[in-house]
Amino acid sequence: MSVRRHTTNTPWEEVAAYSRAVRVGDRILVSGTTASGSDGALDLGSAADQTRAVLDIIESAIESLGGSLADVVRTRVYVKDIADWEQVARVHGEYFADARPACTLVEARLVDDSLLVEIEAEAVIGSADAV
Repeated sequence: MSVRRHTTNTPWEEVAAYSRAVRVGDRILVSGTTASGSDGALDLGSAADQTRAVLDIIESAIESLGGSLADVVRTRVYVKDIADWEQVARVHGEYFADARPACTLVEARLVDDSLLVEIEAEAVIGSADAV
């Protein structure tokens, strides 16, 4: 079985030796993703804005490996402050209204104080066609 990897060149990918996303067979696993780029955390103030940036990064990673957001079957959402849960959940709902993946949302400490949300995703290629 072949393995394909996608990287976004964030500083943490190199330091911790991980890939943004990995495809094995028909599965794509996306690492915890924050609103950050090759220069570190993006300058985005609200949890909603960060969630949009995160989900755009996740979408790009999944698409680069042959999938789409419609193939996402699981997400895990980590928020720095549980008070932000609703704005984060609403943006999640905008992106996944049709896919409706299994989802967990918890409060957690993140790697940088400016980061408000981190999201992991799992996709199964073709699962959108099975509905």
